[in-house]
Amino acid sequence: MADPSTYRPAPGAIPLSPGVYRFRDEHGRVIYVGKAKSLRPRLSSYFQDLAGLHPRTATMVTTAASVEWTVVGTEVEALQLEYSWIKEFDPRFNVKYRDDKSYPELAVTLNEEFPRVQVMRGAHKKGVRYFGPYGHAWAIRETVDLLLRVFPVRTCSNGVFKRASQVGRPCLLGYIGKCAAPCVGKVSADEHRALAEEFCDFMAGRTGGHLRRLEQQMQEAAATMEYEKAARLRDDIGALKRAMEKNAVVLADGTDADVLALAEDELEAAVQIFHVRGGRVRGQRGWVTDRVEDVDTASLVEHALQQLYGSGTENVPREVLVPALPEPAGPVREWLTGLRGAQVDLRVPQRGDKKDLMATVHRNAQQALALHKTKRASDLTTRSRALQEIADALELDSVPLRIECFDISHLQGEDVVASMVVFEDGLARKSEYRRFQIKGFAGQDDVRSMHEVIGRRFRRYLREREQTGEWAVPEDTGADEAPDGVPGAGGDAAGPVDPETGRPRRFAYPPQLLVVDGGQPQVAAARRALDELGIDDVALCGLAKRLEEVWLPGQDDPVVLPRTSEGLYLLQRVRDEAHRFAIAYQRSKRSKRLTTGGLDAVPGLGETRRQALLKHFGSLKRLRSATVDELCEVPGIGRRTAETVAAALASRPPAALAVNTATGEIIDDSADPAGAGAPRETP
Repeated sequence: MADPSTYRPAPGAIPLSPGVYRFRDEHGRVIYVGKAKSLRPRLSSYFQDLAGLHPRTATMVTTAASVEWTVVGTEVEALQLEYSWIKEFDPRFNVKYRDDKSYPELAVTLNEEFPRVQVMRGAHKKGVRYFGPYGHAWAIRETVDLLLRVFPVRTCSNGVFKRASQVGRPCLLGYIGKCAAPCVGKVSADEHRALAEEFCDFMAGRTGGHLRRLEQQMQEAAATMEYEKAARLRDDIGALKRAMEKNAVVLADGTDADVLALAEDELEAAVQIFHVRGGRVRGQRGWVTDRVEDVDTASLVEHALQQLYGSGTENVPREVLVPALPEPAGPVREWLTGLRGAQVDLRVPQRGDKKDLMATVHRNAQQALALHKTKRASDLTTRSRALQEIADALELDSVPLRIECFDISHLQGEDVVASMVVFEDGLARKSEYRRFQIKGFAGQDDVRSMHEVIGRRFRRYLREREQTGEWAVPEDTGADEAPDGVPGAGGDAAGPVDPETGRPRRFAYPPQLLVVDGGQPQVAAARRALDELGIDDVALCGLAKRLEEVWLPGQDDPVVLPRTSEGLYLLQRVRDEAHRFAIAYQRSKRSKRLTTGGLDAVPGLGETRRQALLKHFGSLKRLRSATVDELCEVPGIGRRTAETVAAALASRPPAALAVNTATGEIIDDSADPAGAGAPRETP
């Protein structure tokens, strides 16, 4: 590990000009490439105290052995040079693009005497008209097959075309009417070029004129009783409409735009791009990015734009819609304008159809990221390696085949709940999931909540073991009720398997690894709960979300797993699942509390009449302010019941207004309970 001070350049030697810099390791390999509007402050930021750097940046500067820079004239030149060097050197600490393949496009070779329609990849050629890109080559061929009925343009290779010209006999497509057969002179070069240009017009979105012309010809043929011609034109119209249906209209104004969205977590980000041409989605592509460097969403957008347009294989449209603008946006916008040769509008959509389309692309990115993680988790070899890496990092005696993770969730100290999720052999076992209500105290205290939940879970485990005579419950633990939805252990049945159902008892097996969501305080609370019960054979760790650090009990420094570690991915997935499960339970409890309020305590008031009251008044706030006469207007509510309801609500003070910590909004119970603010989960 190198000391950054050994290769730090003198501050006065670094220019203030825009430029691109490279960090090299001791073997001279480029490990990081970056750009800067001003090189001196940017490079100086790398040589501060290591404790103030992001862990990934600190790893990079301690791996490097030298730094060099190149001065350029403008920020746009720096952007271009940075992309070129990243492609050339493939630095290990720069953002990686796992799916960097060239996507297929539909090309029409207008630079040839007899233009040809074909699937092409790679760099664009002069004089060739491109459409797409498409996600799959078969999607292009399906579209072309439909359009060849109306625009019978040549699709054969130059060798087939030359051979057909020599023998004077067209290929099969020429016989079945899907090629105009210019190879044997059925149409002239000018007529064939006109067909190719009409094909391009249709693919560019100018479809209305072609359909109207064909419909008019069909009607004229029917009027003159040329029914075979009319039927052929009818089929042509149907083929064109089917080709149009393959690309639904998403922007009514016929916009040409690329829409880019991201879904990200601490270690990876999924990028999705929709290519909209003529208001229709003509293609889609995406990739998964390793977050090797310490970058935010705006920087990821900039890297994605470099990847998309830097190679010159993509046409830059008039609009590029992104979730966040790069900082600064001017050089990127200027660079895209230079590539296109005309003004490019780089912006974040704020309203209307374009914002809705951005939300759709974002959902696709979320699904792509989830699918990527699921594929990794479902692979047996990957799961085995992940478990082994966890065992090695935590110095366990064996791999943790059963992992339990606990998380606390609440909204400003109200409706405090906890979740327990179980992973066996690296896969989620949802039948073992459990939810807890915090009952030992009121208010917000995540550490105390974690202590209570761990104690309750393992008291139940000890009671299950007591049935087998393996363990006696310590006298000072006291009786505790089972977690929500779990019946207490009873009867004389012994053993971890229920003799009635043949299934394992819910808490009969301890985990090999207990994970808590949090850092040192939460881990210490969980350790204290285990010690109080005399349990010393369960490994314990905590996963802190901010830097993905693994904390062990009694240790001052965390265990930092490698960024590419499959073990870290598994721990992160377990923690995220516990977080999701806890938030879902907290939201349901809050929604129920806001919906029913004090109505649960009204004697003789069942679910049907509670719902009738809430439906009539719209919210608990309006119901609380209603008079007895107004309550009597609700069907099924008599005067005595109305007086009881009014008295019950009057004796219950209204809940204090809550604030959504994510948005700053005041959450009032007059709003739809289903739209209540999301609970905040403290780290």
